[in-house]
Amino acid sequence: MSEKVLLIDDEPEFLETMSERLRLRGMEVEACTSISDALDIMADKQFDAIFLDLQMPGTNGIDSLKMIKKLHPSLQVILLTGHASVEKGIEAMKLGAMDFIEKPADIDVLSEKVRKAQAKKMLLVEEATEERIHDILHGRAW
Repeated sequence: MSEKVLLIDDEPEFLETMSERLRLRGMEVEACTSISDALDIMADKQFDAIFLDLQMPGTNGIDSLKMIKKLHPSLQVILLTGHASVEKGIEAMKLGAMDFIEKPADIDVLSEKVRKAQAKKMLLVEEATEERIHDILHGRAW
């Protein structure tokens, strides 16, 4: 099963290049330039990982991360930035980001992050399913 990735960045050239490079590694890739477009896409499709630019016009990456995690708690978000700061990285991780990577990022590193994100998401979904089964079995008198 190929990994499914959503790229969110306000730089179309970056999106085009990164999309092509990830596709060449066998991944399914969607890309958009705003968080509002991303939320629309996420309403219809499932993803293993999201690469989210920290600095975008309108909504910043931290606020976007909060929105995404509220709607899709098991979704793995990896923040990308050309303007890294330790404080922003720590804040992002506390809010549920899987990782915080400075641009330009090595494609092999990004590919590995996607594979780890897919595995982590599958584990979270499996745990949630087991919890629901437990609740069903123990919540009813058979």
